[in-house]
Parts: sequence; C-alpha cells; structure tokens
Amino acid sequence: MAAAGVFFPFFSCSPRRAPSQTNSCVSFRTMTLSSFPDSRFWARDVAASVAFNPSGNFDPSLEDLEDDNPKVAKPLPPAEGRFEILINNDTIRGLDLSPVHKIAHNISQDAVTKVKELLEHTVGFTIDYEREDPNDPRELSEFPDIRLWFVRLDACFPWLPVVLDWRAGELARYAAMLVPHQMSMRMGVVFNPEALELFVMKKVFIVYPWLKQHKIAKPRLKTSDMARMLGFGIGDDLYDLIDKHPNFPS
Repeated sequence: MAAAGVFFPFFSCSPRRAPSQTNSCVSFRTMTLSSFPDSRFWARDVAASVAFNPSGNFDPSLEDLEDDNPKVAKPLPPAEGRFEILINNDTIRGLDLSPVHKIAHNISQDAVTKVKELLEHTVGFTIDYEREDPNDPRELSEFPDIRLWFVRLDACFPWLPVVLDWRAGELARYAAMLVPHQMSMRMGVVFNPEALELFVMKKVFIVYPWLKQHKIAKPRLKTSDMARMLGFGIGDDLYDLIDKHPNFPS
C-alpha cells in the first residue's frame, strides 16, 4: 500500500542527547515481504522503505545531523489506573520476575477475570536503572542486562504484549527490548524489518489462542489491533488456519 510511514513513540520524541535529556521514538517503515509469499494472511500498512542496512551496519543519513526537529508527536501519558511493573538494577541483574508476579497476585484469582482486568487496566513499566557511567548515552534498550531481563520476561509471559499500555508507547518499548534495532538521532529506534515481522507473527500465534482460551470477546480484533500498532494488518485467512489447526499440549 502507498501509505505514509508509521512512527511509534518510545520514551518520547526529542532528538537524542545526554541520558538525562534523551527522549527517543520508535520508527518503522517496511520492506516487501519475501519470506511469506502468500499475502492473503497479512499486509503492510506502511510505506516500502526502512532505515536499516541488511548487512547489519546502520549508517545514519546526513539528515540525522541536519534535522534537529522531532519527527513524531509525544506518546500519550500512562493510562489511568494501569498496573505498573517497577524494576531496578537489582531486579534486572538478578533476572527477578517477582514484580510481574506481584501484579498477578494483586488482582482476581479467577483466570478469566484476571485477564479481563489486565486488558481493561493495561500494564506499563517503570525502569529505575542507574548507569555505571552517568554520561553513558545509550538508551535503555541498548543495555544487554536490561534486554536479557525482557527476554526472560517474554519467555515466561509471552502473551504480555496484548495487555500493555499501547497508547503510552509500552508495546513499542517492549518490542525494542526484544527485536534487533539501531539508533538514529533523528528517528530514534529503527527496527530490523525482518526481525519485527517474525516478532509480530509469533505474537499473533500466541496471543490469539490465549485470548480465545480466556473467553475474551472479539479475540481476532484485539490481536489485529496489537499487530497494527507495529505496522501490520492481519487477514482473517490466517485466523481461520489457526482455528482449523489448533495447538494441543504434547
């Protein structure tokens, strides 16, 4: 489709500066789909280009140095009453997921009701991470120990993206912790397009059956909304195939 590029708010949207001032944006523009030739199942909602070199080297254009203006609007403030996951250096370095478990214990013990509460209130992260070097210019998503914590989180709670506070940028930030990307002074986080494709499709395969299992209304719509937040449209044919060949415990 010929559509304008889609930008996703990360922490916020000012040009990259020192850590105390840094506010970055997630930017994603797609390439043509080659690995999945049957386009009935999904479609891109954004323009066919990406600020990423397939060789693995990111070469920011001169526009990054010349254009000091924000490219996207700031994300919305956190949803009122959302569940907050608080993590710090000790939590991260110990791969401690207890802050996530605490949220689960503080809401309904009935599984279906619990999922509905999570979807209604949404979930967000407060990351209180103290850098060893106060002048370290890296974003949080560039610290290996933080990313490792999110890798373990995603392995234990693979459905978590669907309950995040999307409008406040939490889904984009979560994706940046797990999907290879590079930093651009002008655009912020720029995803590897093929890696993001695989991430989105994996989440579709996880989230849709999970929502159905917990009797959530309109699971296809909710799953598609999640994918659309990352620039992908999911067709009904894919959901039909999932329903036709459901996964069974081994």
